[in-house]
Amino acid sequence: MHDQSRRDFLRQSTLATFGFGAFGLPLPASAGAPRFGRLPPRADAVIHIHLEGGLSHIDSFDPKPDAPIEVRGPFGTVRSKLDGEPLSALLPRTAAVADRLVLLRSFAHTEADHDRGQHSVLTGYQPSPAVIYPSLGAVVSHELGGRNDLPPYVCIPSAQNRWLGTGYLSTAFAPFAVGGNPAASNFKVQDLAAGKDVDAARRQRRKDLLAAMDAGFTGAVHADAVVAVKEYYEQAWAMIESPTARAAFEIAAEPAGTKDRYGKHSLGMGCLLARRLVQGGVRYAVVGSGGYDHHTGINSALPPRLAELDQALAALVGELDELGQLDRTLVMVTSEFGRTPRLNGDGGRDHWPRVFSVVLAGGGCKRGLVFGSSDANGAEPASEPVHPADLAATVFATLGIDVEKKLMAPGGRPINLVRDGRVLTEVLA
Repeated sequence: MHDQSRRDFLRQSTLATFGFGAFGLPLPASAGAPRFGRLPPRADAVIHIHLEGGLSHIDSFDPKPDAPIEVRGPFGTVRSKLDGEPLSALLPRTAAVADRLVLLRSFAHTEADHDRGQHSVLTGYQPSPAVIYPSLGAVVSHELGGRNDLPPYVCIPSAQNRWLGTGYLSTAFAPFAVGGNPAASNFKVQDLAAGKDVDAARRQRRKDLLAAMDAGFTGAVHADAVVAVKEYYEQAWAMIESPTARAAFEIAAEPAGTKDRYGKHSLGMGCLLARRLVQGGVRYAVVGSGGYDHHTGINSALPPRLAELDQALAALVGELDELGQLDRTLVMVTSEFGRTPRLNGDGGRDHWPRVFSVVLAGGGCKRGLVFGSSDANGAEPASEPVHPADLAATVFATLGIDVEKKLMAPGGRPINLVRDGRVLTEVLA
């Protein structure tokens, strides 16, 4: 491994549990404030499937079979194992595991722009011109740190969506992006091992040189920054030198039958890799998939996308359950918004944030539950509206993170971990 690529790897992949200066340091709660924000942890990790573009809720998790054709769309429905609750006919495998899901059918926010909608869902905050908020994964990284020499927060395949970033927190809590297509035959996460030309003795000399250089800066740099940099490199070397940590990324080790079950496409293999990583110790894994912005021809454009989601989601939930790991792993499916209740003149649906669906499974959630509903045409919440801050609070609570906590942003400004959100205790077992 060349020196430059190693430096890039160390910078991008080591997600230590420290900040620089005061950024990201927790603040004590105000005296006398009610302390109901922390629940016993139900989950050890989160696998977050995020579908970019805006998945049509009516054509997936909240079909309207009794609505007019221009509302219900062309796909029909299938009865699910969740008390026969209908799902889109494009989701037959998911319907077969629906007795292990929570369908949030009343999710809503106010942002019809892709960028602002992504921000709302991925951070739990409405966009603000004054503050860049951290993603849910970055907060989890900050609060819980890493395990077993693995980064706490990973994005598959990339972290190009800026709202998956750290916001006002230190970049130390940024996601490690695996890069590349996990379904490719030659897929391999780069730079997880020291170069073949660098033996153990040479690595140790480099460590000693770095330590000597760090010691020379102790008088000129704030002590916290020196400690932070030291921990940064120590954790990088720990991951590089840990066979167990490196093995978690080796999707090639999975049996052919397991790969077939998930689907040999990017989303399927991404979910399989996420399962391996959370088994190994990763706290928060995001599996991203695009292609859901269907303003035209949804009848032909959506089926191949949902076929991949259907296969991958059903396999992930089913296998985690078979392995006895679903109850400790929160699986979540989101999109930045839904689509308009009526088909437009081009046979597509436009942006619609006023109501759409989020799916949860495992992680201490109840099994087989529909929470909230949309109206007859899927246009507005009809009951139990759920907002991004509620979802953020619930995710943090399942992991045992105190949702009443405040973090320090640049300029000494305390910011609530969650603002105006509540833990959805009704969906928790």
